[in-house]
Amino acid sequence: MSKLKPKKGRLLVAAPAILNDHSFNRAIVLLTEHTETNSVGFILNKPLEYSLNDLLPDINCFFTIYQGGPVEQDNLYFVHRVPQLLEDSIEVTNGVFWGGNFKHLKKLLNEGVLEESDIRFFLGYSGWDKNQLTDELKEKSWFVAENDFENILSYDGESLWKNMLLQKGGNYKLWANAPSDFNLN
Repeated sequence: MSKLKPKKGRLLVAAPAILNDHSFNRAIVLLTEHTETNSVGFILNKPLEYSLNDLLPDINCFFTIYQGGPVEQDNLYFVHRVPQLLEDSIEVTNGVFWGGNFKHLKKLLNEGVLEESDIRFFLGYSGWDKNQLTDELKEKSWFVAENDFENILSYDGESLWKNMLLQKGGNYKLWANAPSDFNLN
């Protein structure tokens, strides 16, 4: 992978250097917005112990909820692959869309129309101010990767980060198989 710049639709991959950051340790963030003034994204690989029904009992759906990031963790967000079913969706990349008509989404979920690989729900989001992400990239807290996955929403948490490090190569390969808890080493 060459040295890519952040861009809507690309992935931020947490470098091993941020192992002590609880929110972003081993995180893969899908950038859903990147402008000169800010960046917004969702952590794709940190499942929580909650299902959608735990948070919204009127929805008869038990899809896993993910930690989207440390900002506004009391709000629910979603990215999906079904824009034809959800009006007002914003295209992010490679057939992945952000948001849409939530009232209609509830109906689709209660009718069992969607599969878990079609949509991912997040509590909170990841956000950076004007120069914050640039500074973190300079500090090598992250590296940027293309989202060249056919369906990024179908990948599980641990293997996604590991595979991104293996793909990056070099010293990152050494970290790919390191235990998440070094006390277990």
